[in-house]
Amino acid sequence: MITPGQVYRDCDPRSSVTIRIESYRPGDARAHVVDAVTGKRFRQILAHTLHDSATTKTGKPRRTGYALVRATPEEPQP
Repeated sequence: MITPGQVYRDCDPRSSVTIRIESYRPGDARAHVVDAVTGKRFRQILAHTLHDSATTKTGKPRRTGYALVRATPEEPQP
């Protein structure tokens, strides 16, 4: 399930892109995301490219899409 605050990383091994979900309504085709580090570069991506795991059902590493890194937002430091 896609929820705001989740962090995903690009499955392409040549990329180091990480994104954070800003908003998503269940059933929508697109999720609104920003860069996970800076919080900038707002854009929309297709929700079906967001995966729970970096591996496929057969155990091979994914080469496309984004894999879940952190399911909940970090707690603010006191």
